[in-house]
Amino acid sequence: QVQLVESGGGLVQAGGSLRLSCAASGRTFSSYAMGWFLQAPGKEREFVAAITRSGGITEYADSVKGRFTISRDNAKNTVYLQMNGLKPEDTAVYYCAARAVTAPVLPRAPIVYQWWGQGTQVTVSS
Repeated sequence: QVQLVESGGGLVQAGGSLRLSCAASGRTFSSYAMGWFLQAPGKEREFVAAITRSGGITEYADSVKGRFTISRDNAKNTVYLQMNGLKPEDTAVYYCAARAVTAPVLPRAPIVYQWWGQGTQVTVSS
């Protein structure tokens, strides 16, 4: 059983930055690929970024490339999302997700991630 808890969301002006954190429980954090997803009001959950078990490979949605950075610290059982140059359209609830993997793949479909956090609200004002 894996428990994930996101933090770091809040209200920020356009052009500002936030750093989201996702703290994980469990003995096997380093065996999971980790992802960040967002869900805006009235819309489907969508992929933001993902990172492999050791942190060696990352993947980003086109909309956040060059602005967001995903990283992880397996010693602290934590994954991060550094968000720079925030835009009003980034406003959403951000979710951390974990997937047990046996291959170095980074799927983008929410359904393939087994465990999810409760989400943290990010609001960007213009």
